[in-house]
Amino acid sequence: MRSSSVKTSSSRLLVVDDDPELLLLLKDELTEQGLNCSSANCGSDALLMLRQESFDLVVLDWNLPDFDGTEICRRLRSSNDTTPVLMLTAHDDVDDRVHALDLGVDDYLTKPFELKELHARVRARLRRGQFANAERRKDSLSLGDLQIDLIEREVKRGDLELSLSQREFDLLAYLVKHKGEVLPRQQILEAVWGAPFMG
Repeated sequence: MRSSSVKTSSSRLLVVDDDPELLLLLKDELTEQGLNCSSANCGSDALLMLRQESFDLVVLDWNLPDFDGTEICRRLRSSNDTTPVLMLTAHDDVDDRVHALDLGVDDYLTKPFELKELHARVRARLRRGQFANAERRKDSLSLGDLQIDLIEREVKRGDLELSLSQREFDLLAYLVKHKGEVLPRQQILEAVWGAPFMG
């Protein structure tokens, strides 16, 4: 068993290219790798789909009929969307690559390319994404529509941010960490208020 395998069956990709033959080829190839692929042939459709759905990776052509892929990436990053982007392009100039990376492109593959390299880059990007998600889960808790950010010490219920005191936050976080468990009163007091608490 290879420990570096990626769980692709649940990974969702958006493939964006205005060349219908290449778009179909890319979608078929990536679907054969066990990926769930959606597609768009212009920038406006891609942005609409990204607003409506969640994707693990965007495979994005640079040249599109309405606006180029770097503009899509710029709009994503300006709206704090961190969806990883793998750019496909015939632009192989260093300045172009630097420009794309500065706008938030995560990886870059020049045309023409070998499909096995595309597969490898997709797998690598998904691995990084899974690792990042695992790290984020360590820094946050959730229960139903309740989201607890342990780093910023913020709590949201849906879109509503809740105002809690430091002790209320600590108590809520402790209870959510131990959801489903029956906790003795003394254990809660020692964990949240501290061992010497006598109240």
